[in-house]
Amino acid sequence: MGFDVTYADFSAEPARLANAEVERKRTRAAGSHLALDAGGSVRLDFEVEDPDDVPQATLTVTALVSRLGGSLGYAPMDVLLQGEPLVEDLTVPGGGDLPQDNVFAVPGHLLKPGTNTLEIRTSDKARSTLWLYRVTLDPVRERGRSERARTAEAARDSVFSYRTERRLAHSSTATWQAAPRLLFHIDRDERSLPGQLGWRTADGAESAVGFQSSMSDFHGCHRTADGTAYEYRGRLLDRRPYAEETANLSASPLHRFRTEEGWGGGWHTSHELRLLVDDGAAAPVERVTWRDQRGNSGVVVLHAAVTDVAVTGVKASAEHRAAREVAANLLDDRRTKWLAGDTTARLDFTLARPAAVASYSLTSANDFPDRDPRDWTLYGSDDGRAWTPLDSRAGETFTGRHETREFLLRAATPACRHFRLDISRNGGADETQLAQVAFAEAPAGQAFTGYYQRHDEGPIGYRGTPVAAPSSAPSSAPSVPPRVASELETAVASLAETARTLAALAAQLRKH
Repeated sequence: MGFDVTYADFSAEPARLANAEVERKRTRAAGSHLALDAGGSVRLDFEVEDPDDVPQATLTVTALVSRLGGSLGYAPMDVLLQGEPLVEDLTVPGGGDLPQDNVFAVPGHLLKPGTNTLEIRTSDKARSTLWLYRVTLDPVRERGRSERARTAEAARDSVFSYRTERRLAHSSTATWQAAPRLLFHIDRDERSLPGQLGWRTADGAESAVGFQSSMSDFHGCHRTADGTAYEYRGRLLDRRPYAEETANLSASPLHRFRTEEGWGGGWHTSHELRLLVDDGAAAPVERVTWRDQRGNSGVVVLHAAVTDVAVTGVKASAEHRAAREVAANLLDDRRTKWLAGDTTARLDFTLARPAAVASYSLTSANDFPDRDPRDWTLYGSDDGRAWTPLDSRAGETFTGRHETREFLLRAATPACRHFRLDISRNGGADETQLAQVAFAEAPAGQAFTGYYQRHDEGPIGYRGTPVAAPSSAPSSAPSVPPRVASELETAVASLAETARTLAALAAQLRKH
């Protein structure tokens, strides 16, 4: 390899640099870019180890010319390498709208071992300013390498805060009015900045915005809970890396989810998702959608999370032991069943620990719907002797075999370790049966259900449950510097993406 990843990113102050040292004249930092006045220049020194290994390099200068009032601006630039011009008096298109990628071929013979010098100059005749966003340089066979590295580095600052404004939509007289700060953080460990973001709060208000590639600004729309529509825009106030203290920046909760992706007929563990959106609304966020700058997108709908409680034992008033249709079958997830030779029955369950149960579920057995329970009462107990009624049902039916029905308790319940299901009537048969009984605790936070779609791939299932609070116990794992850990995580993500691509290629080859 002739030289390392090389870039200068002026969307941050100080600029983010890789294999580069920068000197500036007649320039000023302007938030998302570096502004070069007439006669201004940026000199970038970078190291080349073996120029013979680079027959040609690709230079990308991302820049924009500011406007002159309502007219297009004028700030031509020269680009030189070792003092040799690569381009002279180039006028960057755009006129103050969007930054442009200007790509140049760098002849390999201009590169030399050791320190090389790249210079970008604005003309003394410039009437407006040249806005310089970033510079990347790669061997021609590895085009895009430095931009990917730059994006991954920038994505480490993943907590964003914006000053925002709104104005009434479709109004010729409305002016921009200050609106609450927008603070957000979305990270599923893919090292990519967001390109679009949308969210809805529980009161029905919703917003959707798109970001400049540098994250300096956003523009979008907002609709209040009463249906009033606004234009919506924001200017970056602050961006910082995620830290444990991030949760303290907002009154809205920072969600951390253990996630799974659904594909190939099953669910597979994926990266943790961290999610925070705070637009100053009193109502909590209930839905978030996003698309990152690589083209990956996701949707999550937040909802209460319940946790199944382990049952360690069950006893029945009667069971059909000869056919092995016993009460213990109620605790597994196989399609076995419990059968009692009576129109009524009683089941006593013991949990692994006391739990404040919020719901319970019953699963119908494989045959004879008239054996299904119709009327019953659920009791709870601390000691298995004194019982308190918690829930009563009458006239319940199942619409199919092996159907699971969930029943929510109508009031908060105390933590109990013992539960009794007293079935007082079935569908009219001489026997009573069930396939499974399960209990779930009160909400332990919020979970999500949604989908995820990688660029150029189909959508897949996506779901998550809350991550437990970190333990205060000291860890025995060796300490790893944050930057090293981040680079290792990036490498793992890249290998995983490569593995998916190879798997898709193998599938195509098998078809042929």
